[in-house]
This record gives sequence, C-alpha cells and structure tokens, in this order.
Amino acid sequence: MSTKGMSLFEKRRRRNRTALRARGSGRPRLSIHRSGRHIYAQIIDDARGLTLAAASTLEKDVRDTSGANIDAATAVGTRIAEACKAAGVTQVVFDRGGFLFHGRVKALATAAREAGLEF
Repeated sequence: MSTKGMSLFEKRRRRNRTALRARGSGRPRLSIHRSGRHIYAQIIDDARGLTLAAASTLEKDVRDTSGANIDAATAVGTRIAEACKAAGVTQVVFDRGGFLFHGRVKALATAAREAGLEF
C-alpha cells in the first residue's frame, strides 16, 4: 500500500502498529488516542477483533472533573489497568498510535504500569 498523501502522523501510526504486530506475540494491545479535550484508552484483542476494556475522560463519573491534562491521563491509566484486571488481562503491548511518548501519553502509560499492567 502506498503512503503517498499520508501525513507524517499517519505514517508514524502505521509504522508503530506494524512493529507491534511483529513483536506482540499474541498479547492484547493497549491503544490510546488523545484529542485536545480528552484522552481515551482501550484494550484490543486483535486475534478476535474485540475490545476487552476501555477507559476515557468521557466516563460519567469523571466527565466534569477531568479534561486534557496530565492528571486526567493518570486517572485514565489507573482505570484502564483496573478494567484489565477485571477482564483477566495482565500483559499488553502499548500502542501509542502516532503520538510521541511524552506528556499525557507518558503519564497514562506510567499510571497503567504502576497499577499492575505489564508492558
């Protein structure tokens, strides 16, 4: 498939996902997305095509208190790790998408690791 016309972000996202599939060894994928206002995380089992768990700053219990900052990303990381434990998942591969590993993305990953997820 040609990458002509793709943005650098889209190319980075594709390159990252391809590398994860090669090294993932069948583990579920912790995929994140951040926008200007929110941050989202979900655990995806690519073999079955299912989302096993999800967390974001849009959830009803935190919608009014959180936003697009590091504290909100830390809270989402903790909640996704708890949801993973409930679903019986302990090891994942981290899919940062096309986002660089700093700021909110790094805060989410660090919180998820501290809460018990292995990646």
